[in-house]
Amino acid sequence: MNLNSGYPFWLIKDGLPYTFPKLDCNKTVDVAIIGAGISGALVRYFLLKAGVSCVTLDARTIGLGSTSGSTSLLQYEIDTPLHRLIPKVGKQQAERAYHLCNDAILTLEHIAAALDFTEFESRSSLYFAAYKKDRSFLQQEFEARKAAGFDVSLLEEAQVRQQYGFEAPSAILSRHGAQTNAYAFTHRLLQYKKGKSLDVYDRTAVVKTEQQRNGVVLHTEQGFRVKAKRVVYATGYEVVELIDKKIVDLQSTYAVVSEQYPDRAAFWKDEVLLWNTADPYLYLRTTPDGRIIAGGRDERFHQHTKRDRLIPQKAKQLAADVQKLFPDLHFKTEFTWTGTFGATKDGLPYIGVYDKVPNSYFALGFGGNGITFSVVAAQIITELVQGKKNEDAPIFAFDR
Repeated sequence: MNLNSGYPFWLIKDGLPYTFPKLDCNKTVDVAIIGAGISGALVRYFLLKAGVSCVTLDARTIGLGSTSGSTSLLQYEIDTPLHRLIPKVGKQQAERAYHLCNDAILTLEHIAAALDFTEFESRSSLYFAAYKKDRSFLQQEFEARKAAGFDVSLLEEAQVRQQYGFEAPSAILSRHGAQTNAYAFTHRLLQYKKGKSLDVYDRTAVVKTEQQRNGVVLHTEQGFRVKAKRVVYATGYEVVELIDKKIVDLQSTYAVVSEQYPDRAAFWKDEVLLWNTADPYLYLRTTPDGRIIAGGRDERFHQHTKRDRLIPQKAKQLAADVQKLFPDLHFKTEFTWTGTFGATKDGLPYIGVYDKVPNSYFALGFGGNGITFSVVAAQIITELVQGKKNEDAPIFAFDR
């Protein structure tokens, strides 16, 4: 499926930093990973660190699915606010899900350092009220996060104006967050131990999965086979044909990137990650080369042609959103794109075993912070592959 359209900034910026071959022989491994975006790359990284042999296959050129369309904000907050998630899944599980996402940001920071990947920047996050009526909502969310142990402050309207230079009735300042480049990070992750064995293949579509007594055999469109004990599906919402389609709601989001600003002092304080309480919410970040990325204006996904026709309109709206927030920034759009993502009823991803698909694990990081969910999925699946019990797996299970 066509996951992105337009000109994703990261793809223009980085091009194709590494090349990968098509699979041209049969393989036998412990685990086959289908999908080599950020989710599949992280699963591969953790499996190799644990000494598990694996092969990674992608039907596209590496990174050209949802990964290249990611705006790469890293937040511990999920799409369902904590104080609303608690009644849905229980206080212990809700708080644990939030802390796992926060831990994932720290894990990504350590991985980036280990791989000498420099496009990772720690950032605070400012979650601000889009309307006056959202003040009580933010008060409840602040109290829930504070009780859960997060380093947060509740700012009043005057504080937001004085410190960050825009108007908002109130805001939660979280000292947990980061930003990165998911596309470049994926390519760097896939270089890990690449020289020891050839195990990453792109332009290699799996057209048939054959279940056997002790595993599976994947048949590629080129006629080759990969025999594995287990398969990990890390293809995002494209895998919904294998599972219950009711668990995910497809949405399209839109993004714009400004021209470079000559003076970073023009940006807001500390260049914190910005997002608001509107539905759909507006989100902003900066880039290392002095640009602003803005995203949002989500629509229910129906077909990619209809989604794509909206790019010019949505780009104008997003630019206007930024300009309204910061009138002095003179936002001028240079890159625009759209992408499709999956959302769930509780905002949590689906990770682990799905009973109707034997010998398989799923790493489905649905939602607005799929990168942190991908870390959680990689950690859980690596332990499950090794026959270990993971105490957090039930939080994200298909039968929750």
